[in-house]
Amino acid sequence: MSNITRLRHALPMNQDINKALADLDSAIAKAVDAAKSAGLPQGILVAILHGQAHTETARMVNS
Repeated sequence: MSNITRLRHALPMNQDINKALADLDSAIAKAVDAAKSAGLPQGILVAILHGQAHTETARMVNS
């Protein structure tokens, strides 16, 4: 997913955050590739990712 714009923040992000973001990006990319290779329909993949994003957003808003 190297074509994604890097996050910018008003303050510099520390190296731990940058590493966590890079690891997360890599893990998601590998999981998506594995799902595609296994034949998972693209619509289901998109629905799962969208559902996870919605759930995390709700958690942040309600915390």
